[in-house]
Amino acid sequence: MAKDLFGGLGGLGDGLGGLMKGLTSMMPQDDPNVQLIKAQTEAGDLAKQEMELYVEIGKQAVQKYGMEEFGELADKMKLVQTNLAAAREKLNSAKGEQEAKEKADKELRDSRTCPACGHENPEGVKFCQECGAKVGIKKNICPSCGMENPQGVKFCGGCGSRLEE
Repeated sequence: MAKDLFGGLGGLGDGLGGLMKGLTSMMPQDDPNVQLIKAQTEAGDLAKQEMELYVEIGKQAVQKYGMEEFGELADKMKLVQTNLAAAREKLNSAKGEQEAKEKADKELRDSRTCPACGHENPEGVKFCQECGAKVGIKKNICPSCGMENPQGVKFCGGCGSRLEE
């Protein structure tokens, strides 16, 4: 049962391996299941170390001999690197879309948030339901120094920079 339940958990990463070590330290040390878990965790940790060493050896070999020396493996590596570049591009694109959505959501929230009391009002409300102040007034923040200026002012009172209209 222990093999089915805990089999291989030690090799899944530092987080689970550390968790298993922590759990086994609280269990009876003479229990065969605990010994099995500890042995699996140790074997998994050592296999991970071995893989990391193979990776380092491979990197050094490529630096020393060049990719062309490795034939089909070099072709596979180039394909993986191409796919990795495409995946990173997708990731950056997704991050950009997420940031744009978060910015749009923030702008929408800000347009409904009362500049006087900070209450977030429902969409379409022109006056704050909490204090009665006009809602939707864009703050006149200086892009250079960050100072908040009164509406209608064209130049920042803090640094003199031209304000966006």
